[in-house]
Amino acid sequence: MTMSNHVIEVRNLNKRYGHVQALKNVNLTVPRGQIYGLVGKNGAGKTTLMRVLTNQTFADQGEVALFGAHTEHDINKMRRRVGTIIEIPSFYAFMTARENLEFYRRQRGIAGSDCVDEALATVELLDAGNKKFKNFSLGMKQRMGLALAIMNHPDMLILDEPVNGLDPEGIVQFRNILLKLNREQQVTILISSHILAELQNLATHYTFMHNGAIVQDVSEKELSAMCQEHLEIVVDEPEKAATLLEQLAGCVSYEVLPGNMIRIYEMLDEPDVIAQILIENHIRLYSLKQNRMNLEDYFIDLVGGGKNA
Repeated sequence: MTMSNHVIEVRNLNKRYGHVQALKNVNLTVPRGQIYGLVGKNGAGKTTLMRVLTNQTFADQGEVALFGAHTEHDINKMRRRVGTIIEIPSFYAFMTARENLEFYRRQRGIAGSDCVDEALATVELLDAGNKKFKNFSLGMKQRMGLALAIMNHPDMLILDEPVNGLDPEGIVQFRNILLKLNREQQVTILISSHILAELQNLATHYTFMHNGAIVQDVSEKELSAMCQEHLEIVVDEPEKAATLLEQLAGCVSYEVLPGNMIRIYEMLDEPDVIAQILIENHIRLYSLKQNRMNLEDYFIDLVGGGKNA
């Protein structure tokens, strides 16, 4: 089989639930070794896409390839190289962490019991291996889910909201484990999260979904460039203000946005000069502030609407 540099390749994927088009001509390519943040509001299609990739639901149309495999038989073989958290796994409350993982190891036919302690050590639960699951905190339970996902030493992880409900300390701990898996074992990760600020601490790429479609796919470097520091002004006549700034200050790096807003990407240390030009030319200046967009701001600008991503 030909080796591929892409862990996931999706072409023209469509999925409908009744009258709802959950996926619309989705195209996605995930290279090896990357951490892809999947961003979108509830109902955007993130979980449906992950369910198709992990064979938990079937697409109506389109093609999926995993690790270069295209046929159904070969893709199913390649799914053994993928660990997933799409729903919180069911663990037995009165069994210990080690007993739970051993149960799943045998059920899934994973050879060798050493993988149980290896997985517990990776998610920093080795010392809690003999503790009953019912006595675990939420953060420990989430890390148990990750231990189960990595027990077969996967080359890729598909994680749907894995830090949902965790406190800040638990989120940082989970993030550091994922970064270690990615950097030390080159595990490719596709992850969604409602906590967009957390994705910004983790992802190397971002795929933005809206109403079942992918609206943009950018690298972390590209996003950083687009979210660069800027001056944000609100005026009564934005087009006239922009012309004045070009003519009188030589300002060319800016964009005029809805809501009478202008973002200026130069003259960052000269807000007084900008204000003076506008006021002297009878432009009403309602606000002027220095700003830097974060991932949430960028997402809201991209798709509009509320902030429940």
